[in-house]
Amino acid sequence: MTKMIATRVAYGEALAELGGINSDIVVLDADLSGSTKTAGFASKYPERFIQMGIAEADMMGTAAGLAATGKTAFASTFAVFATGRAFDQVRQSIAAPGLNVKICATHAGLTVGEDGGSHQSIEDIALMRVLPNMTVIVPSDAVQTGWAVRIAAEQKGPFYLRLGRASVPTLYDEDADFELGKAKTLREGQDVTIIAWCLPLRYASWIVASSFWISKSTSGIIITSAPPAIPDISARYPQSLPITSMANTL
Repeated sequence: MTKMIATRVAYGEALAELGGINSDIVVLDADLSGSTKTAGFASKYPERFIQMGIAEADMMGTAAGLAATGKTAFASTFAVFATGRAFDQVRQSIAAPGLNVKICATHAGLTVGEDGGSHQSIEDIALMRVLPNMTVIVPSDAVQTGWAVRIAAEQKGPFYLRLGRASVPTLYDEDADFELGKAKTLREGQDVTIIAWCLPLRYASWIVASSFWISKSTSGIIITSAPPAIPDISARYPQSLPITSMANTL
């Protein structure tokens, strides 16, 4: 049976592991460490964890200051707060100067329904994509989340990782390889290309696996980061192949 793990849980586990490898990693949270899963890092490395309280803008400014001193700062809260309430600080203090801050936002999209409409965020990718120097990654499962956290820690510059609340199927093997800006093929075919990432990928994978809606074979593509790797897809698949995408609102 496919293992069900929330990407926020995988983020917390990967972050706690990296804390023992890189002593320059510091983590900030806006009073949501239990939900964002940064609590695991906090329990292991309390001297490198800062609980900022319900002050997301202040958290981003502090993260920028820590990054300016040479630290690798991970800042976490819900996506609606990280990209909405603190947008000015992210734009001016993190993105513009290209500081080494990793914004890891959980509870993104509509699957945070239990928390109400005020906590749902579907505009966060658009807001982060338009910022200079910002790399946006939208992991599709726990394995890809672990990779995303590691690559963000290794590379310099601002990152935005979009993580979900709900548990989702694990689609990839532990040794799967990913590359920023590159698409990963789930299944080859000749009839249509389905482009999906984040949580909609599980629905795309069901379609690809069953091909119940088409008489022949289906080609399934996953995008590992945003903006989508359109040049990579165009190079691999002919323009005559019909393409459909699954909205990334979940």
